[in-house]
Amino acid sequence: MTEHATITCEKLLEHAPGKVWEALTEPDLHARWWAAGDVKPVVGHRFTLDMGTFGSQPCEVTEVEDERVLAYRFAEGTLDTVVTWTLRPEGDGTRLVLTHAGFDLGSPLGGQAYEGMGQGWPHVLERLDALLNETA
Repeated sequence: MTEHATITCEKLLEHAPGKVWEALTEPDLHARWWAAGDVKPVVGHRFTLDMGTFGSQPCEVTEVEDERVLAYRFAEGTLDTVVTWTLRPEGDGTRLVLTHAGFDLGSPLGGQAYEGMGQGWPHVLERLDALLNETA
């Protein structure tokens, strides 16, 4: 039996959910804090994220709740994981919860990606926070 692992990161952002949602779903903003790609909050929308040295990663949006949840399959055909962004209003800000699920720890690629992304996601969330502060 193959073990599948999940990475979960949370960050309290000092911005309203609408502002955070915009950074998650507007391609120009998305490219500034994580990766270039034609992300859109439309279930079934297929797009590719340019992950630099890790190549172009095909994605498909699987769930959308406006300003609350955005989920998509990530790296279809290789990692086959799911990235879910959950936005929860908290005070004047937003608690952003990132869940990256489905890492196959039984494969070398899955294990390496889990290790690398587990270390990398907190830095990505810091870049998102910096962008939100810069565009406030």
